[in-house]
Amino acid sequence: MSGGGPARDPAAGASRAVTSDQAAPHPRLGRVLARHRAHPSERPWPAHAAAALAPLVTRVAADPRPLVLDSGCGTAESTAWLAARHPGALVVGIDQSAQRLARAAALPANALALRARAEDVWRLVRERGWPLAAHYLFYPNPWPKQRHLMRRWHAHPAMADLVTLGGALELRTNWRIYAEEFASALAWWCAIPVTVARWAPPRAASAFERKYLASGQPLYRVTATLPAPHRRPAAP
Repeated sequence: MSGGGPARDPAAGASRAVTSDQAAPHPRLGRVLARHRAHPSERPWPAHAAAALAPLVTRVAADPRPLVLDSGCGTAESTAWLAARHPGALVVGIDQSAQRLARAAALPANALALRARAEDVWRLVRERGWPLAAHYLFYPNPWPKQRHLMRRWHAHPAMADLVTLGGALELRTNWRIYAEEFASALAWWCAIPVTVARWAPPRAASAFERKYLASGQPLYRVTATLPAPHRRPAAP
């Protein structure tokens, strides 16, 4: 699973709409979610995780402000944008790609760009009990082929950690089916109201969003307020 941003580089030419062999939400999504609940992941911490997460652990120890996560931040343009929107929080942009993060501009004082797997950060936040004010997932890789369902965040085992973190959650995507599936998964895990809507941002938060807007693609936004941080849901 990729903890990075969208599959296409925004500097690599015109933006193409998502194409898929799937015309509606995946019929297996409910079964996948039920399996994740019945059999929570017990994956041991990977050997590289401690070094990757150390900058975040050190920063949080010195900065008691609530966290805002920007998962799959790419070049961290969205991280800087979110830092301006959340001046009272520590905004952490997460991406796996050293190449993308190397193109990041200087960030505000209340922001940090971290090269790490998003699922490792979510697990760390859950285990440490750090307060999360908000969580943003802007244009994750849609993995649009039907057979790649479990590579999408909402069908990945890490979703069991994401829903425990609390705070305001916002996902943006240029694929309607991804938005609908993500919303369904949130409602399934947490039994909370979830909003799915067409989205026309007044200002682009990232290069990807700028390109999608310029190409006239429909954009979608999923929003919800997660319950206060809690343990992973137990198997029924």
